[in-house]
Amino acid sequence: MDGTRARAYRDAMPEWLAIEVFDAEVPASAWRRAYEDALIEAALTHGADTWEWHVTRWGVVLEVGFDTDEHLERFRRLPVVRAALDAVPDPVSGLLVYRGRGGGAGASVPRRPRPRPVAGAASLPVPPPDDYVGNHLFAADLTGDPELVPVGAAQ
Repeated sequence: MDGTRARAYRDAMPEWLAIEVFDAEVPASAWRRAYEDALIEAALTHGADTWEWHVTRWGVVLEVGFDTDEHLERFRRLPVVRAALDAVPDPVSGLLVYRGRGGGAGASVPRRPRPRPVAGAASLPVPPPDDYVGNHLFAADLTGDPELVPVGAAQ
């Protein structure tokens, strides 16, 4: 291996921390507005190199990326972070804190959306089978005559 490839294996992967806050009687967006500045300032002053806020149908997600595991743990132990987590709208079942990116997404590229079914998407009825007699194709006469008529023949 050359020096470039060997160094790539030793490069540190970012350590991600995700904080998901769910809506309750007070929306999670209000919690975000109240604690956003304090959380981001604490993250940046304690080793974070990137962060992202996501608004979801059920609340908000803060993803913070750190260079090392020590920086991540130091951030989690800060009093300002604990105070913000204690103040979520539903402290019993409205908070998830975990390592990794939010939403449990393992893929770095989002999946393409599937096409939505529309009113005309129902399958068509199966036509009745054609009758074969010998080497010629016959179909029932559309006028109601039970006699078989060769397809394409003049009537």
